[in-house]
Amino acid sequence: MNPFSIAIHGGAGTIVKEDMTAELEAAYLKALQQALDAGYAILEKNGTAADAVVAATISLEDNSLFNAGKGSVITKKGEHEMDAAIMEGKMMSAGAIAGVKNVRNPVLLAKEVMINSRHVFLSGDGAREFAIKQGVKIEPDEYFFSQFRYDQWKAMRDSDTYALDHTQQGVDNLMKDKKFGTVGAVASDSFGNIAAATSTGGMTNKKFGRIGDSPVIGAGTYANNKTVAVSCTGHGEPFIKAVAAYDVSCLVEYKGLSIEQAMYEVVHKKLIALEGEGGMIGVDAQNNIAMLFNSAGMYRGMKKSTGEYALGIYKDMIK
Repeated sequence: MNPFSIAIHGGAGTIVKEDMTAELEAAYLKALQQALDAGYAILEKNGTAADAVVAATISLEDNSLFNAGKGSVITKKGEHEMDAAIMEGKMMSAGAIAGVKNVRNPVLLAKEVMINSRHVFLSGDGAREFAIKQGVKIEPDEYFFSQFRYDQWKAMRDSDTYALDHTQQGVDNLMKDKKFGTVGAVASDSFGNIAAATSTGGMTNKKFGRIGDSPVIGAGTYANNKTVAVSCTGHGEPFIKAVAAYDVSCLVEYKGLSIEQAMYEVVHKKLIALEGEGGMIGVDAQNNIAMLFNSAGMYRGMKKSTGEYALGIYKDMIK
């Protein structure tokens, strides 16, 4: 049996200790631990990497601390529009959904697209129709409501400003100590296969059905057994322009870089040149994990069957 591992993220951005209460920090660490445990439990029972990243991502989607699933931010129209993607590295199968409303766990719908449709990417009403057909759980609008999300949106709804959930762009002190974000997971299983999943509620006050990098295969999510599985978080537009997740894979495949080296090139050089703030997590079939970001912090964690374990919010890891 091969060694196995999992890594997760809950968003990257202007996350600094001075703005974090002890209670909120503890809540984040607990949520990250729960997601790690959910994914690791699958791998421990010889489950697949794809099932592990789904389990970890569901745990994060169900926690209102994060901008995905239940904690999704509110659009210009006062609605929730969610995006998600999954990709597995053996057959390079993928499923993605965008602009979906009322789906409790968008990552489950992305998995259904991957397994039970002949397509890769579904959006809007069509994706919701497919969700109902496949028995994916639908929730009323009230399930996704939180007072903070509403206050955050109310402060911006009469302007043309939008906000990444984890930055200060265009937002007053209302958001100073509120840093939430896109979620994702990567895993390698005991069969030597890898997978990645990403889920997000997008941008507060976004207009025109805007879609970021999270559901775009190759931009925010990618997996190939020959190289890496990657899940990204940050300002989606630069990640799309950089084809960020696939670029890490290319650097590993064509230049022979390690996962850490390849990710450094993308996160600290290519994305910065495009004014792209954020980070990514990745794993390869040899069980190597990298978690890099160019912002002040990134909610993250990793656990390996060989004993390595760490959680982190700021630059330093907690081991």
